[in-house]
Amino acid sequence: MWWRIYALLAKEFLNLLRDKKSRFVLIVPPLVQLFVLSYAATFDLNQMPIAIYNEDSGQAARDLIARFTGAPAFREELRITRQEQIAAALDSKRVLLVLHIGRNFSRDLLGGHQSASLQVLLDGRDSNTAQIAQGYLRSVLSRFNNDWAAGRGQAGPPAELVVRAWFNPNLESRWFIVPGIVGLLTLVVTMTVSALSVAREREQGTFDQLLVTPFTPTEILLGKAIPGLIIGVLEASLSIFFAVFWFQVPLLGSLPALYLGIVLYVFSVIGVGLMISSLSLTQQQGLLGGFLVIVPGVILSGYATPIENMPELVQHFTLINPLRYFLVIIRGVFLQGLQAADLLDQYWPLALIGLFCLSCAGWLFRKRLY
Repeated sequence: MWWRIYALLAKEFLNLLRDKKSRFVLIVPPLVQLFVLSYAATFDLNQMPIAIYNEDSGQAARDLIARFTGAPAFREELRITRQEQIAAALDSKRVLLVLHIGRNFSRDLLGGHQSASLQVLLDGRDSNTAQIAQGYLRSVLSRFNNDWAAGRGQAGPPAELVVRAWFNPNLESRWFIVPGIVGLLTLVVTMTVSALSVAREREQGTFDQLLVTPFTPTEILLGKAIPGLIIGVLEASLSIFFAVFWFQVPLLGSLPALYLGIVLYVFSVIGVGLMISSLSLTQQQGLLGGFLVIVPGVILSGYATPIENMPELVQHFTLINPLRYFLVIIRGVFLQGLQAADLLDQYWPLALIGLFCLSCAGWLFRKRLY
């Protein structure tokens, strides 16, 4: 049995690697996507274009403007001199926000008033970006208030919020995004390889040859699954290597715990892919079926938006999504330092999904063979 499976494995790897296009697709696009997505996908805002409308010539206003123009999050794009220019700057998307300093700002601060008001006008068409920009604004203004009060011997604010972030002290969004990209790319490569394996045999006419060989359905299933498992684990390993040594994402947890999760994750994805492939008559159908699984799988995984924010009915659908569990595993091992014992509730659903889908694929193989 194992010699027959070995022969089938050799045939599968030869089919994948003898074609230059197949070798290229397995190696180059995932690496390109890893670098492009890791650099392009970020929740951090840098050099946000802002406009400043300053009606105050006092020292306090100049100090505040210097705080904003010196902050890495902001870049002064426009200096406004008239009220009428505000609408045009925001409508054209030339700036994300307009900081309006009233003519009495410095006088109110120096005169001992309780507060000196500022006006900020935000472009709210992208609500998420506007909320992040608002947080940066408050941070700059809070530091200005504290320094102003300390420099003049005044009492600071009655309550001061001290924030300490666990697991990601500098709140680097790349630490959150890059491990997720590892799971996403592993899903795409493994799903593509497994979804095309049987469909390629049918399209090339070699599937009929399997019908007259001594292979049993179980042996064919193993011969189709193991190459995808090896390729998926190697793909994940390469992505993890670059995540740690190029993007400097800390790997704090157990490497065996991470690789146990990778094997179970790839196992479950292969099960889904082989089930799609066994239903497909052509490679085009296999690709389309894989695409129909990958897109909702990414959306419903918690990769970009928290699952807790989704409607309750949709949250139930995420329970059959392998990527959902793997993201918890890889982010937990990377950032939280989790061990295998901490991730048992993520391991067993992956194993269950893989066993169910492989069983369905095996049943479909038997239906074709007999």
